[in-house]
Amino acid sequence: MQPRKLVLGMVWGFAVFNSHAGTAQTPAASPGVYSPKAAVQSPPLRVEVIDGTRFRDIETHEAYRLYGIDTCAPDQSARLGRQAWPCGTMATAWLVTATLNTWLACATLRDDEAGEHLVRCAAAGHQDIAADMIREGVAVVSPATQDDPGIRSYALAEQNARKAYRGLWSSTFQMPWQWRAGRNSNRQPMARDEATP
Repeated sequence: MQPRKLVLGMVWGFAVFNSHAGTAQTPAASPGVYSPKAAVQSPPLRVEVIDGTRFRDIETHEAYRLYGIDTCAPDQSARLGRQAWPCGTMATAWLVTATLNTWLACATLRDDEAGEHLVRCAAAGHQDIAADMIREGVAVVSPATQDDPGIRSYALAEQNARKAYRGLWSSTFQMPWQWRAGRNSNRQPMARDEATP
C-alpha cells in the first residue's frame, strides 16, 4: 500500500470511528455520570489557505485556525541583516505547500469569538502541522492565557528552533500580535473635527 493511501485510510477510518462514537448512546447522558470532554474530530478536509494560520474547507467553507501558534501577518516583513523579506508571505506559502492536494484530519478544540474552529491538524507528511511550522521557524507560539494555556511541546519546539536559528529566528522581526497591535493603533479612525471636508 502506498504511504498516501495508507495515511488517507487511517485518517478516514479515524474520522468515521469518531463520528460513529459521537452518535452512540453513552452513560454520560445520565445525570451525575462523568464523561471526559474530547476534541471533536472533523471528517477529512481539503482546504484553501487564507493566511499562515487560517484556512477554509473547500466544500463547506467553514473557517479553521491552527491552535496555539501565530505567524507573521500577510504584509509583515522580517529583516536578515540589511535585507527585508516577506515573512507573512513565506508562512502562507508554507501552509499552502503542506495542505495542497492532500487531506487534512483536524480535531476542533473549541470555536473562537470570530466563529472559526480552533484546531490541531495532521496531513500526509505532517503529524501536527502547527508543530512542524514551529520546528521550522515559520510560526511562533501564541502567548499563553488563562483560557488558552498553550501546548507544552510547542514551547519546546520553539526553543529548539530559536537555538538553531531556523526561519524567523535567523532574522529580526516583531512578534505578530505586537505588529498587528501597532498597525491597528495606527489605523484609529480620526475624530470628526480632524476629518477633512
